[in-house]
Amino acid sequence: MSGYDASATARVVVGVSGSLGSVTALRRAAAEARHRNAELWPVLAWEPPGGELAARRSPAASLMVDEWQRLAGQRLVSVLDEVFGEDGPGLPMRALVVRGVPGPALVETASREDDVLVVGAGRRGHRPRALSGRVTRYCLTHAGCPVLAVPPSPLETELAAVHRRNTWRLRMDPRKLLKEEPVPPAV
Repeated sequence: MSGYDASATARVVVGVSGSLGSVTALRRAAAEARHRNAELWPVLAWEPPGGELAARRSPAASLMVDEWQRLAGQRLVSVLDEVFGEDGPGLPMRALVVRGVPGPALVETASREDDVLVVGAGRRGHRPRALSGRVTRYCLTHAGCPVLAVPPSPLETELAAVHRRNTWRLRMDPRKLLKEEPVPPAV
């Protein structure tokens, strides 16, 4: 049989939103796609502001759908450029913008048994876990393919600590910022 059979190509599908967790997942998905010699499928799922029900009720929403779709596409391109630069990831990639709830949209995209779905695992701790991670939980329980839940980057943990300190207006001790001995400048 000759020709290109798209269904035979291995795929690594990854959810992208622009958050630090999704950027970490995107980098891991690219490494996974290289390792598996697969195509990278970054997916940005979007919903109309207020959800689908609000969009159906508002007559103005139908006029805005194309604009929202365009903005979602711009966001995806921006994240891909930020992560991979102008040269791209160095492997075959098919970026998708999907209208829908992120969890179901990702599970539907990664519909084949040989796909791998990569998602960010969300933040750690009791309160953030209760408020986030819905997409990850949905994908883990509903996907028909392997799901790789990527833990947050250490940078995300540090940024959250700085944000808490700023929120509570706590003073920062500069000595705590230097966990290691500073390296003297080369002469």
